[in-house]
Amino acid sequence: MINGSTKLIGLIGQPVEHSFSPSIHNPLFEKYSINSKYMCFDVNKEHLKEAVAAIKALKIKGANVTIPHKLDIMNYLDDIDINARIIGAVNTIKNDNGRLVGYNTDGVGFVNSVIDKGHEIKDKNVMILGSGGAARSIAVEIANNNVKSIEIRNRSIDKAQNIADIIKQNFKCIVKTGDLNVSKEDLENIDILINTTSLGMSPNVDKIPIDETIKLDKKLLVCDIVYNPKETRFLKWAKENNLETLGGIDMLINQALEAFYIWTGVRVDRGDLSEVEELRF
Repeated sequence: MINGSTKLIGLIGQPVEHSFSPSIHNPLFEKYSINSKYMCFDVNKEHLKEAVAAIKALKIKGANVTIPHKLDIMNYLDDIDINARIIGAVNTIKNDNGRLVGYNTDGVGFVNSVIDKGHEIKDKNVMILGSGGAARSIAVEIANNNVKSIEIRNRSIDKAQNIADIIKQNFKCIVKTGDLNVSKEDLENIDILINTTSLGMSPNVDKIPIDETIKLDKKLLVCDIVYNPKETRFLKWAKENNLETLGGIDMLINQALEAFYIWTGVRVDRGDLSEVEELRF
């Protein structure tokens, strides 16, 4: 029930119509008797500064940040958590009595999802497609979990190299870069393949970041951070090759639990998520 004491938490991005975040957070607020509501805000790049100022002015409790604002929003915050500084991107904001602090929960959400599926990160060879905020977060977190090597593929090699430099400066794993022309031989040398691009996201569901004529016969975990649709064309390609898959819903839920804790101080047990677990299927 909304009343004069209800606090607002929101999502800032563009587009946001596809977001499942309200379906995750609003049931959790209700379950834990927290007088807050979660809403989505479609924000143009040129209005990002004003949107951040509105968080303070309206005393909004916090926010998630999604494509395409995870990097630029750092310019308008009062402080940034050390892990988010290394990553160079923010996906969660807490309004701490008028002081806006940025965090990043994407990488933690991804790693927890891989572990939940029964896989390891340590000593694995990983290829990341894309070089945006999610790619940065995932690369830093898997490096922090002792991955053997990371290969970052992107249309802009400079952006991929920027992430590689961050990893080299802070961790000891092997880092390589390349373009998105991924070959069968490339895939035969990795253990985990991760799509962090928006290719395949609704409404552009016909897009795929890889040559889908490639046929593989090996053990490979294929991950897509896109969660709408739940089964992207990229994941369909993986299943056609009998490869294990991990969809974006798993990462979304796990990173959301971290954000929920930042805003509320409440650690949610996965067993308490019966209201949102159906989003997996």
